[in-house]
Amino acid sequence: MAAHWISGPTRSGKTQQLLAFAEQTGAEQRQPLLVFAANGDNRMVLANRLIETLGDRVATLTTSPAGFIQDEIVLFWPLLVQQIDAVQAQFPLKLRPENEQVLATALWKARLDDGTLQVEGWRESRMVRRSLDFLQLASQACLPIEDIPEMLKAGMPGSLAPAALWDSVGTALVDWQNWCLQRGFLTYGIMSTLYWRYLLPMRQYQLQLFARFKGVLADDVDEYPAISASIFSKFIEAKRPCLFTYNPQGKVRLGLGADPDALLPLAARCQTRELQLPTTRSLGHWGDDFAQWIADPLAIPVLPDEVSLLQATSRGQMLRITAEAIARAIESGQVQTDEIAVIGPGLDAIGRYSLIEILSNRGIAIESLNDQRPLVSSPMVRALLSLLALIYPGLGRLVDRDAIAEMLVVLSQSLSPSPTLLAPPLPTPEITSISDVSDTWFDLIAIDPVRAELIADNCFVPDIENPHLLPAETFARWDRLGYQTVNAYNRILQWIADQKHLRQQRLTLKPVLTIDRIVQDFLWRGNHLPYDQLATLRELMETAQYFWEVEDRLKRCEGPQATSTKANRRSSQTLSSASGQLSGQASNQSDVGRFIQLIQKGTVSANPYPVNPLSLSRKGVTLSTIYQYRAQRLSHRWQFWLDAGSPLWASSAGELFGAPLFLQNWSGRPITLVEIEEANEANLSRTLHDLLGRTTEKVLLCHSDLALTGQEQMGPLLSLVGAAQPADDSLVPAV
Repeated sequence: MAAHWISGPTRSGKTQQLLAFAEQTGAEQRQPLLVFAANGDNRMVLANRLIETLGDRVATLTTSPAGFIQDEIVLFWPLLVQQIDAVQAQFPLKLRPENEQVLATALWKARLDDGTLQVEGWRESRMVRRSLDFLQLASQACLPIEDIPEMLKAGMPGSLAPAALWDSVGTALVDWQNWCLQRGFLTYGIMSTLYWRYLLPMRQYQLQLFARFKGVLADDVDEYPAISASIFSKFIEAKRPCLFTYNPQGKVRLGLGADPDALLPLAARCQTRELQLPTTRSLGHWGDDFAQWIADPLAIPVLPDEVSLLQATSRGQMLRITAEAIARAIESGQVQTDEIAVIGPGLDAIGRYSLIEILSNRGIAIESLNDQRPLVSSPMVRALLSLLALIYPGLGRLVDRDAIAEMLVVLSQSLSPSPTLLAPPLPTPEITSISDVSDTWFDLIAIDPVRAELIADNCFVPDIENPHLLPAETFARWDRLGYQTVNAYNRILQWIADQKHLRQQRLTLKPVLTIDRIVQDFLWRGNHLPYDQLATLRELMETAQYFWEVEDRLKRCEGPQATSTKANRRSSQTLSSASGQLSGQASNQSDVGRFIQLIQKGTVSANPYPVNPLSLSRKGVTLSTIYQYRAQRLSHRWQFWLDAGSPLWASSAGELFGAPLFLQNWSGRPITLVEIEEANEANLSRTLHDLLGRTTEKVLLCHSDLALTGQEQMGPLLSLVGAAQPADDSLVPAV
């Protein structure tokens, strides 16, 4: 058989077997191999390992299921145009989740308002998001969109909503899909539907697929959606070289689109090989014991010496003790900074901030893995939005005095003698050393918060149509501001005036150019921005570019060609009157206003395509949730299990609502509480096996008797906490 299936626990050498197979197979023919990884970050790591192992001897194309489907749909769009009447002959444009949410809300506005598309107790945004998730889950499971209402009727509790509601959801999703296809908009759910339902069955496409790729390799298929099995089956049927690796203790993305049971039947069509113990040193061999101790309430755990306890009464004390133990271990040379991971079932902002602050004060770097905070949480982004409201008309409701004061502080700190600033540079005082440069320039131009408040109170005019700033001299006691503050303020005023002048002369045609100019002139400080701020600015620019691409497409497509049927006419009329409405704003609001509100709603987080992913060069203590840590396939010498007594250890990581109904092994009836408990127990068992397999030396249970809310901790790991011995004296700070 040309197909191989390799199964084994965490770090048992499955990926190494895949690399060896790639080298052997690729040496026989120069045709590229198609290599899959579970997600984008895993793909980059796997691509690096392929380059290190194979060099240029074997041609490979690395991708992920989502990335592959997206690329194939775009590449073979002309074939879909020929086969599907609803698809227009225009280049497709992928919708980001925030654009998808906004446009679907506008399209369904009438249904949402009259209650035909509303579940009692659900906010409008939640109703829209969950409906869109149903489409994505169905498409990943290769289920027709027409079947969604019947599945929801059979699987949702009758007390949640009447059957007519799920019929409305199905109708709304069909309208949404047709509306998107007519305008060339693509979501991942729509792309997946187009792929499995139309593109993959085409004989012409299959011939092209096999002409481009010699075979397919897929790592960790326990994290893949069911649609992947359809792709892999074609290669197996064509007797092309195939290899799939599977981790029974993985399944991290179960409930988030992955369906491991849909991939398992492939094993029967392959030569199978079971790998046993990890090839590297780890605590993975304790996984079965840990799982048994957790499952049996009468069991008395006998923990190994590698597991110890850090305990405190309050959560704040526990965080301080944990940070102190990390600092002592590093300072004493027991472990290096990048050999430590702090892992928790849910990392709240207080926990992240406390650990980062304490460790940073000790000079210890910390890498917060995928800390996806909303863009609007950044002062730089808020300052940019406030500045936009002063440049474009009709945005007075979106800015207030406090926002203006913050804007003045942020922008003045970021000013530099750039040639793009049209105001003349300020006189520079004598600088005697390099160390004087930044401090002197800051003192020269920065507006401190107190003076910024004075300016906002006395010089800001909060007009709805034309909010603006008055000259500093308008303030009767403007002398209190000081020469340096007035100069900095005048430069900002001059910059705003210049941008308005450019707009009047129609030299700045698109707002995205203004946003880029703000970033370049005020926020971009050479190459000296910290990584998190750089990621924020990059994500902001990506969001702006996508937003105005969608706006341009809508303006071009709203016409007779998009209203061929009565239903489509009704949908188009609904969108044209509602697409500009966000949070109840008037339909005549400008596109800049819609963009500002999109960011202010907090739906966009700083997670751009990484320049240098953290997983490839980690130099600090890793701080991560359980899900992120497992999904990134990380491993460390020492692991600190944060909030070991928390009940969150027993729950899954943000499972999509209704996800079990779209799995291949769904029973066809509502999920019972017993089944939920069994699923949580199985998930906890996999988590323990996986985490233990990813640590080579030590696990420290970090436990507080009381949770953040003051309630007693009663989580599933309490038996382990009770059996663990206190950590070594070298780690525990003196009382």
